[in-house]
Amino acid sequence: QVSLVESGGGSVQPGGSLTLTCVVRTYPVTTCVGWFRQVPGKEREGVASIHTGVGATYYVDKVKGRFTIARDTAKAEKTVTLRMNDLQPDDTGVYYCAEAGPSSVWACPSVVVGGPGRGDYNIWGQGTQVTVSS
Repeated sequence: QVSLVESGGGSVQPGGSLTLTCVVRTYPVTTCVGWFRQVPGKEREGVASIHTGVGATYYVDKVKGRFTIARDTAKAEKTVTLRMNDLQPDDTGVYYCAEAGPSSVWACPSVVVGGPGRGDYNIWGQGTQVTVSS
C-alpha cells in the first residue's frame, strides 16, 4: 500500500519561494505523483504531475515558469518535490500530493478537474499549508 507524507509548507511574502516534499512510501516501480491545492470553499485544483518512470511533467498554466516538479528515486526514501518560486497570494492553500497509476508508458492521468483520469489520484497525503501574504 502506497502512502504519502507532505512537508515544507510555511508562510512567505509575495515573490518568495518554498519547496514542498512528498515522501512516497512503498514506492511502485513506476507511478505518477501529482500536486494539488485547496482553499476553503473551493474545489481542490491540480497544480502539476510527474511520471516517475520517464520523468515527464505537466503544469497547469497558472504555475508554468514558476513551479518545478521533480522526483528523486536514487535514495532509499523516494521523494517528489515541488519547487515554488515567485509565490503570489493566489497560491495560498493546503497543498496535497497524490499517487495514481500511469495512464501510459509516458503519461500520467490529468490533474485538472474533469480531466481524463483525474479520479485515478486516490491515495493522498495529509496536506501542508502554504500562506503567501504581505
